Amino acid sequence: MYNKVILVGNLTRDIELKYTGTGMAIAKTAIATNRRFKTQAGEQKEEVCFIDITLFGRAAEIANQYLSKGSKVLVEGRLIFEQWTDQSGNKRSKHSVAVDNMQMLGRSEDRSSSTSYEKPASYAQPAQAKEAPAKEPEIPEIDIDEDEIPF
Repeated sequence: MYNKVILVGNLTRDIELKYTGTGMAIAKTAIATNRRFKTQAGEQKEEVCFIDITLFGRAAEIANQYLSKGSKVLVEGRLIFEQWTDQSGNKRSKHSVAVDNMQMLGRSEDRSSSTSYEKPASYAQPAQAKEAPAKEPEIPEIDIDEDEIPF
């Protein structure tokens, strides 16, 4: 089975960072996504969906350091179904997203006092100093007879 979710939205609350007994970071927050559409009557409507998300390890620490309520993010992960019993003894459940990859989106002034536009940053790849433009890779010549191509 395949379970992958990709969402773009704004954080609805600040990051809640905790550490397990083994020292692994776990961050919990939520994002809001929206969809604008027209009804059959031609009326403009907007639908908002709130989704809880959980980040782990270094991604959780980076999210806690650089993101806050209102930050725009792109998250990729898997949908999980959580079940628990509340204090009244009622069974509760919800769907949330366990994040595998996160990218911070938006303008840099949303995260700092800088006014220049910043490319989206992925937590998996730390920011690096600007490098010289990469050269185009050379495509090697292949000596193949047309009769050998299967299509």
